[in-house]
Amino acid sequence: MIWGDALLARLGDRLKEIRGRITANAEMEKITWFRAGGLAEALYQPADEEDLATFLKAVPEDVPLTVVGIGSNLLVREGGIPGFVIRLSAKGFGEAQVISPVRIKAGAAVPDKRVAALALEAGIGGFHFYHGIPGGIGGALRMNAGANGVETRERVVEVRALDRQGNFHTLTNAEMGYAYRHSSAPADLIFVSAVFEGYPAEKEQIKAEMEAVQHHRETVQPIREKTGGSTFKNPEGTSAWKEIDKAGCRGLMIGGAQMSPMHCNFMINTGNATGYDLEYLGETVRARVLEHSGIRLQWEIKRIGRFRPGREVQEFLGLLL
Repeated sequence: MIWGDALLARLGDRLKEIRGRITANAEMEKITWFRAGGLAEALYQPADEEDLATFLKAVPEDVPLTVVGIGSNLLVREGGIPGFVIRLSAKGFGEAQVISPVRIKAGAAVPDKRVAALALEAGIGGFHFYHGIPGGIGGALRMNAGANGVETRERVVEVRALDRQGNFHTLTNAEMGYAYRHSSAPADLIFVSAVFEGYPAEKEQIKAEMEAVQHHRETVQPIREKTGGSTFKNPEGTSAWKEIDKAGCRGLMIGGAQMSPMHCNFMINTGNATGYDLEYLGETVRARVLEHSGIRLQWEIKRIGRFRPGREVQEFLGLLL
């Protein structure tokens, strides 16, 4: 009996009430935009909020749970992900609707671009930045996604979530504890939906702002490559790409992984990169930037799973400065 099958056999009847889809030994490379990575012991896609709550109450506390979104800023290590990976389905968590003249409610599986489009249709300003973020609302809530001078925290009113025991919670904007590319909300909370607020705006103005966002992406970002978006957070007082460029890492390659020649804070899979290649390249860049400028770049891409034995990657390649 292989890895994921053993987990499902162990849980047996605990999962009999689950209506969502459970897949043992799921290939995470089919989910991530990098198209690389190991297996998940099991992948669970809940049918809806109540199904997710039932699942959380049924699964023992010692079974690891990892929540992923649409896979756009995700690097999965080759040794795989123990326990369950939870991926909210578009069917159960993909609805977005206008609930007032300036408010939108969106499920965690709704693409950010869909919220931007809905805001345009309703004449609600302040959401144009989502047009340029290739992710989902759940990830945006967790990492305070932002672009073009606007961040998620500026739009959030409240967030609906489930805890590890399957209990529902509603968090205010303040309770989300937002900072740059970060939320201090408890890590075990699974965000299922949120209410956002913008402001009245002319549709032509919103459309122009969205077109400017799209033009910027198309001209400076490798959006047609297998990439995870921005690799590192911007350090205070400078930009990650500037420091990467100054350290001589534009176009740097390791295996099939490369720092994009077009935008050197974007890491791309040129065709056959492994999770190891991608993470080793990232840590090589961090080490070179640290040596060159003394700046310790912080990952923006979420890295999950275990290293394959003998294929571990040390932070900054173990560099001590």
